[in-house]
Amino acid sequence: MMPLASGAIFQNPAVIAALAAAPVVCLTGLALGSWLNRRHQVPFGIAYRWFILALTVYAPLKTIHVIEHGADHAVGAPEEWHDTGIRHFGSALIILGILTALALIRRYFWELWFRRAYGTTAPKLLQQVFGFAVFGTGTLMVMSMRHGVQVDAFLAGSGIAAVVLGFAMQETLANIVSGIALQIGKPFKTGDWLIVTDHRAEVVEVNWRSTRLRTNDDVYLDIPNKTIVTSTIINLSFPTKTHANRLRIGFDYSTPPNTVRDLLKRAAEAVPLILKNPPVKVFLRDFADSAITYEIKYSLEDESRFNDIEDAIRTNIWYEAKRAGITIPFPQRVIHIKRDKADDSRDRSKLRDLIESLDLFSPLSNEQRARLLEDASVLHFGRGESIIKQGSLGCSMFIVVSGELEASVSRDGIETCVGTLSTGDAFGEMCLLTGEARTATVRALTDSFVWEIRRDSIQPLVQQSPELAARMSELLARRKMHNDDVLAAQAPAHVIQEKTTEYASGLLRKIRSLFEI
Repeated sequence: MMPLASGAIFQNPAVIAALAAAPVVCLTGLALGSWLNRRHQVPFGIAYRWFILALTVYAPLKTIHVIEHGADHAVGAPEEWHDTGIRHFGSALIILGILTALALIRRYFWELWFRRAYGTTAPKLLQQVFGFAVFGTGTLMVMSMRHGVQVDAFLAGSGIAAVVLGFAMQETLANIVSGIALQIGKPFKTGDWLIVTDHRAEVVEVNWRSTRLRTNDDVYLDIPNKTIVTSTIINLSFPTKTHANRLRIGFDYSTPPNTVRDLLKRAAEAVPLILKNPPVKVFLRDFADSAITYEIKYSLEDESRFNDIEDAIRTNIWYEAKRAGITIPFPQRVIHIKRDKADDSRDRSKLRDLIESLDLFSPLSNEQRARLLEDASVLHFGRGESIIKQGSLGCSMFIVVSGELEASVSRDGIETCVGTLSTGDAFGEMCLLTGEARTATVRALTDSFVWEIRRDSIQPLVQQSPELAARMSELLARRKMHNDDVLAAQAPAHVIQEKTTEYASGLLRKIRSLFEI
């Protein structure tokens, strides 16, 4: 092909078309990149913009160069500066094109297709190895085919340099090889919770050098891959996220093991974050120096709530043990704490005032009230604990000494609050007096003290004072009418009285039968 004179170049239709198409290609390419980034989150960076600009400039320059100097370079002829410039420009354009292609592959293959095919994000290290291999191979091909570089000699020289560099970077290379081994073996993936080097942490990333993890305290750990590979890894998320944890605690030797086991099981099962299936188990693990050691085995699914669960179990254990009068001993010693008599007398005085203020016990004589006070059992419940549960059986009633409680009723799986209880309020008397199941669930809204009156304490009083049974039946009748919305219907007074008498009569029969009056 004969080159054209310089003056006629810009009159050539091909040159005119290339120059006219350049701004269209530039604007279209930039707009396409912006659309792909916005709609499909393709991770285009500065390399894509350089690729579009280089393509916009290269096409007209290449066209002009071919028309002016010819398409073929004569064999043996010296290469001129413009030939070298165009060739270098084209090589740079190819390399920028490889980077653009890698960005598309990363989004559409590694992120989208890989997630649909395998249900997980492609390991970052695998993406990096693939990208490095493609980029390195493409660069070597450009050097060999466009610049005449002897790749064999280059690789041989690179091998010698790599040996020298390898001795200087043994630790780094060991971490890289370990990272590849982790990707091949797949002992864990991003999002898994591990116990490694005495840490419980979630896997955030596996890169060339290290594995990054995050603890429950949002503390980030950067552990070299070599350390991970040589350590024992406990994967709490494989094969499922459901796994068991164990918590140990010591109790006094004087307490029967079965009593402690029941207490610990109740305390753990009351924590809502613990899975109901598999059920909680309690084991006696050791007869230690200062205590019998027990172990609670419970299951959870969300390891990020581990600290909350352990805190809730220990808190419940403290309250359960306090109510049961069981000692949690200090290590290597037992501390006996004697209660102040002044505090005891104040508590008794408060209970005495509470008894006198309740209509329920107004038929009792002073002697009978004193006897009831002697049998008083004051229980301490922590915030959120259930004192009674709907549907359960029982043989006691309760009176609030201090604190605030909430009563709720569950119907068709929906729990509805029906009221709050405070100092002086009584609940559970229907179950105590008639033997019926609990009709509501009562929980402590704050740390609360309640007075428990058991059936065996009140039975001799009811047998001695028939008026007490009648008074109790009237109280239960009014409550039953209120619960049945009889009073809310604004019925005439005589109707209300008839209903009250009817309910009281039926309840009185149940009370007399249960208490053998």
